[in-house]
Amino acid sequence: MTSISPGDSIQIIEVQSQRELQQFIQLPYELYRKDPLWVPPLKVMMKDLLSKKKNPFFEHATSAYFIAQQNGKVVGRIAAIHNRGYNEYQNDQTGFFGFFETIDDLKVSTALLKTTEAWIKKRNLSSLRGPTSFSTNEECGLVVGGTETPPTVLCPHNLPYYESHLLNAGFKKVKDLLNYQKDATSPPERFERLKSLLERRHGIKTRPLNMRTFWQDVQRLKDLYKDAWEKNWGFVPMTEAELNKLAKDLKPFLHPNLALFAEKEGTPIGVAIALPDVNVALQSNRKGSLLPGLWSLFKHKNKIDRLRIILLGVLKEYRRTGADALLCSEIWNNALQLGYTWGEAGWILEDNHMMNNALKRMGFEAYKTLRLYEKEIISSPKRERGTGL
Repeated sequence: MTSISPGDSIQIIEVQSQRELQQFIQLPYELYRKDPLWVPPLKVMMKDLLSKKKNPFFEHATSAYFIAQQNGKVVGRIAAIHNRGYNEYQNDQTGFFGFFETIDDLKVSTALLKTTEAWIKKRNLSSLRGPTSFSTNEECGLVVGGTETPPTVLCPHNLPYYESHLLNAGFKKVKDLLNYQKDATSPPERFERLKSLLERRHGIKTRPLNMRTFWQDVQRLKDLYKDAWEKNWGFVPMTEAELNKLAKDLKPFLHPNLALFAEKEGTPIGVAIALPDVNVALQSNRKGSLLPGLWSLFKHKNKIDRLRIILLGVLKEYRRTGADALLCSEIWNNALQLGYTWGEAGWILEDNHMMNNALKRMGFEAYKTLRLYEKEIISSPKRERGTGL
């Protein structure tokens, strides 16, 4: 790793030009070039994600991107984020940071974090939380457990010293998020009996996503999504535009039998969605270039044997019926038939005991911990916040 001598000065620059944005995007490709677990994102997708014109996130949020330079070399980066939608929904006053990367030098990370704190303070926000890139609906958390395993699709990966840098800057743990794994064994037999019981006792059945009426099912998911995750800790509902963009981006990778609704009398009461772990195909594309990345996806699409359950939720009034376990076991049974040999479910809030227990009963084991940190910037009266289920 590059180090900075005591006499070297660190310059923090707010990204304004296309050249500076390119430097912001490029840094991880330098820091992780010898890390065999890191999965390079496609640079064109990163550019779209960071674009304040193309990303609908910025309809309810603002952000500033900063790079740290020493002797003309980029040695760190960070994004300061004011998510107005989150604060309005959670009745909160929290700012966020994300896209945090740095060489192993406390002077660099301290300068980046102090700059972000100042940006957040100017907006009268009382605390700074992260990493979230940009919100808990996307990559979030610092990997502090399971660091020896590769990241799955839409999950973070980071260098091992980042936690000590955040602690040194005064950040403290605010919440852990747990990822679970399971190998290619069928769900316990009792979950087959659960399917019959739920249909007989509660009239609950499952059905696959209908690709012919894809956008009608997307609308059903939108209505369900807002109610099923209401007021969960850290949650902010996606806007119509955000959900539409996500659905469009994920559609090429969705398999109907890996996207299931739980319904009662034809009305959706729960949903579960799993995605093939495309990181398996992208890992070899070390430069993040578009055409090699797309070719690798095309070449390896039918060879991917890992998946991740990215979404699992049930309306509050049906959470103790077993509908969540039914959705998860049905997804897993279908995945086995499609040739998948390993799966991940997550993340799950550490204090969401109902969901954690349900996954454990199905044979999943917690194997990776993502941690969110927070630091008080401005003292303020205690605020009401959403809590985990």
